[in-house]
Order: sequence, then C-alpha cells, then structure tokens
Amino acid sequence: MAQFQINKGRFTSSRIVATDTAAEIESLQDGDVVVAIDRFAFTANNVTYAVAGDQLGYWQFFPPVPAEAGEDASGWGVIPVWGFADVVASRNEAVPVGDRLFGYFPPASTLRMTPVRVGDTRLIDGSPHRAKLPPAYNSYSRVNNEPGYTSSFDDQRMLLWPLHITSYCLWDMLQEQDWFGAEQIVILSASSKTSIGLAYALASDESAPDVIAVTSPRNMNFVESLGLYAHSHTYDELAVIDARVPTVIVDMSGSGKVLGQLHTHLADNMKQCISVGLTHWDEAVPGQGIIKSRSQRFFAPSHVQKRIKDWGADGFAARSSAFLRDSAEKSWKWMKLATIDGLGGLAEVYPKVCEGSVAADEGIIVVLEQET
Repeated sequence: MAQFQINKGRFTSSRIVATDTAAEIESLQDGDVVVAIDRFAFTANNVTYAVAGDQLGYWQFFPPVPAEAGEDASGWGVIPVWGFADVVASRNEAVPVGDRLFGYFPPASTLRMTPVRVGDTRLIDGSPHRAKLPPAYNSYSRVNNEPGYTSSFDDQRMLLWPLHITSYCLWDMLQEQDWFGAEQIVILSASSKTSIGLAYALASDESAPDVIAVTSPRNMNFVESLGLYAHSHTYDELAVIDARVPTVIVDMSGSGKVLGQLHTHLADNMKQCISVGLTHWDEAVPGQGIIKSRSQRFFAPSHVQKRIKDWGADGFAARSSAFLRDSAEKSWKWMKLATIDGLGGLAEVYPKVCEGSVAADEGIIVVLEQET
C-alpha cells in the first residue's frame, strides 16, 4: 500500500511512500471507515491544487505519511484527486463494507474517513483536520444508492465533473454580472477542459458575447476543430485581439507575463479579469501592466455554496445537471482516455502533466486495482 507525494518546494519532484493499511484498519475508532481507492482522474487542475496548496488549503486535506519513522514530512504534500473508492473496513453502522464513494481522495491506496451526516446518496467526511476546509470538497456521493448508477460512466464522471462544474459556475457568474458589460470574452489556455466546458456553456447562451480563444501553437488545430470560438489566437498574437471592444478575460493559464501584455493591450476596455487555473504555473509571477482593481480570483466551491443558499442543494443540482450531461456527451466525442497503471505509472506521467505536454484531447485515468 502506498501514497503519492510531491515536493512542495519543487512541484515536479515526487515520491511514493509505503503505507500500512493493516495498522490503519486495526486502529479504527467507532464511526470510522477505511476506503480502498479504485481509480482517479489526473489533470492540469490537480497541478493547480499544488500551486495554490498553501493559499487555499489544499495541502490540509490529506497529510503526508512519513517515509520512515521520525521523518519530518512537512516538506511533502499530497495532491487531492477526484475518483472512486470502496469501503473495505467499517465501524460505522450507516456506511457498510462494499459502499462505493465518489469524491475527493488522495492519490493513495487507502484513506481513513469519519463519515457524518450520512444520507442515502451522500455523506460528509467529518475528520477533524478537514472541518474548516470548503464543504464541497468534504462531500461524497454514495453511488450504489443513486438511481441508474453504472460503473461504465465512472471515468467520464471523475474526469469531467470537477472541471465542468467550475465551467458551469463561471458561466453562471458571468451571466449574473451581465458579462461585466463586455462584448467579447477572451479565454486564456482555451484548450483546457475547463475552458472548453465554459465555451460549451457560452455557445448555448444566445445572450453571451463572442468568445475568443488564446492557446499554444501546438493546440491551435484542436481548439479550432471544436467550433466553439469566434476567433483563435496564439500567445504571441495578443496584439491581434480587438482592443476597441469591451472585454472580459477568463484566465486558465496563470501566466503573469501574458496577463500583463493583454491588460496593457486592452487598457480601459479590460472590464474584468477572472483568474481560475494555472496551466502555466511556472509563469505565475506578477506581470507588469496588470490592472489589479479589475482582477479577481474565482473559487468554484464558494460559488457552489452561494447558489445552494440561493436555490437549495436540489435546485443547484437540477440547474447544473443538464449542462453537465450535455458537456460530457460533447466532450466524449473527442476525448481520448489514457489508462495509467498504479501510482508508479502516475509518477512517470506526472512530469508531463506539470510541463503541459499531455495532449489537450487526452484524459488520464489512474487505476489502482492491483494495489488495493
């Protein structure tokens, strides 16, 4: 049994640390369960979790296991992933062995949890160290109790749901703000799956402004093949974007240099810059020319909680689910899955995800069945 960890000071460096599942099960307290993680998706979004680990608390979800007795493992972190796991030991009457969960897990063989507020289709991990973290990340679906659940859609769900729920929330926020008065929306890192999800939502909204894609030269053909963007440009063509038009920037790249250039180019017509992702995490330093007064960071879990207060949990689910089904169906027409064997396989592909060299139309699924 093992846990995949990365060096918090040098994100491209990783290690696999052995864990003792037998001891974990033996020490279970009343109310606790141990789940064996079956499979999870891994995308550039997970690297964003690492880059924003200290700022947004992502390192707190899953403490790193020391590699040896007495080691100070605080320099290492565990990147959260979205996936599926099965309960293999339980001292919680409401959550039996065999229960299958979808949600936020570590890239590891197992996880000890303390389920609370257990309902038919959902539970919360009430582990004390997670109490102050965003509620959306502590919630798990009990998928065996979902009407019509089939494992044949597990890969699609864990790969796209976490990304496209952000896409939906972005569209909802932009619409609520009446597009900030913009007549065009520029999406940086337009080949990312979250960007594509947003582009699907905007394309289906007749009131939405034109959408402009900015991407790398190697992803240009893919981005144009989607048919979602009014225009597509590479990062060295920012000056081609019409600066006479009021513009909103949705930034999935995190490149301070690119943002500085674009803010300077658009000047007064840069109405709002919304930072979401960090696909260019190695360029995430403040750029000259950035208009801070019209810049904001978007955190999807906060928007989810806002809408749950506005509409109720069922209302939010009803409004978002149709979009999620539609965007997943469209994405599955071009998506290619790459199935990775275990944490060792993840360690091999991880540097490629960090450097952004994984093909834009590829989705990585890590399968841990041999390690559980």
